[in-house]
Amino acid sequence: MRKKGARQGVLVMGSRLQIEGDESVMLRVTHSNIKSFTADVWFSLQSTVESVKEKLWKKCGTSVDSMSLELYDDTGKKTMVLGDNSRRLGFYSPHEGYRLHVIDLDPSSVTSGGWLEDTSLVKKYQIPEERYDKLDGTYRKFKEKLAHQIPSGAANQISDSYMEDLCSNIKVGDRCQVEPGEKRGVVKFVGRAENLGRGFWVGIQYDEPLGKHDGMVKGTQFFDCPPLHGAIVRPDKVKVGDYPERDPFEEDEI
Repeated sequence: MRKKGARQGVLVMGSRLQIEGDESVMLRVTHSNIKSFTADVWFSLQSTVESVKEKLWKKCGTSVDSMSLELYDDTGKKTMVLGDNSRRLGFYSPHEGYRLHVIDLDPSSVTSGGWLEDTSLVKKYQIPEERYDKLDGTYRKFKEKLAHQIPSGAANQISDSYMEDLCSNIKVGDRCQVEPGEKRGVVKFVGRAENLGRGFWVGIQYDEPLGKHDGMVKGTQFFDCPPLHGAIVRPDKVKVGDYPERDPFEEDEI
């Protein structure tokens, strides 16, 4: 009998699980403290629960020792608590479409308090304006210098259809790679964004926290994504195609 959700077949005989080759399954991962966190992650069925926790620690910040895992089926019903770190993941019979819920048991964890999602809770240092004006090499000084170099009205020479042709093959939901840096993610917005400048723009939700926002820019919510996963770039920076989420552990798995 072929096990649902695996890349190759998994045979179940009685109560004994037999794994053919390197089996893996994609699970939706959520987190008890980070409500906006969600990710579809491939896991090897031969991995131990402890190695699964180590992989999740890299993604959500909860330490292995403070992590409890619960498995929910595709109807939302809890089916298992992965309580034995030495057991293989396949022992708990996860299927594609199941959800793996991370519970952070550490009250002093970096994920607690909500500040990873609400940056207003983070105390920020603000340099006095008069002191900032005296500094060299700041972005403000760069903008002032640039303003003198660009002829007045040059920005208005960009048409409303600027780079529209490059958007013809870019659709919301497409997997993509953004240059520079080969950052991968999914397209969340395609269109004009007048408060950013004339022409067409593409909104990206990165797989990793490599962005600048949660989809809101200058007071406009162009799309929704986890904090620091969002970016809006020009279409010429975006390549769409077969760009799956990178697995930082795939070189270590055999």
